[in-house]
Amino acid sequence: MNIGIIGAGAIGTAIAQALATAGIDVIIANSRGPDSLTALVERLGPSVRAVSREEAARADLVFLAVNWSKLAGAVEGLGPWNGRIVIDANNPTEAPTFRAVDLGGRASSAVVGDLLPGARLVKAFNHLQPALLTGDPQAEGGRRVLFVSGEDAAAKATVAALIERLGFFALDLGGNEQGRLAQFPGGPLPALNLVRFA
Repeated sequence: MNIGIIGAGAIGTAIAQALATAGIDVIIANSRGPDSLTALVERLGPSVRAVSREEAARADLVFLAVNWSKLAGAVEGLGPWNGRIVIDANNPTEAPTFRAVDLGGRASSAVVGDLLPGARLVKAFNHLQPALLTGDPQAEGGRRVLFVSGEDAAAKATVAALIERLGFFALDLGGNEQGRLAQFPGGPLPALNLVRFA
């Protein structure tokens, strides 16, 4: 399974670093083109390669980690998704105010899913700060928890297996509506750094 990341901001970079630390190859793209990511991939090492948005979107599993207001533009023209897994690592907020975006009462992943017809969408990697994603997932003597949610059980199982490979503990919250628990702002879980001891 090859992995792509669309978005090279704080979260996208943290995800790339976590994958590289685990020895997993990943391609990463942003809106400015691969040449703008030269310094980043040199810092992250040989497991990370900069590519175009189109190439990143063709991966078997694609992380989407883009500022909320730029999501539609980031995925425009990238379909059809043909059943590929997309991990929605976004939250409906905008820096620097971090005020919630009005979604008309919908779960954020339902909104993102509308932009990606044919994709198997899983919400994950959106509730921890970048430093916790790149740190030791077993730093407190257990395994740091990453939540997953979505409507496709098989896709969630694939994402959960990747989370476990990175050393985290995957906790399935349920469907898109239950995923609101880990959505920032509004959900009660993003403020917590949970560790599973077992």
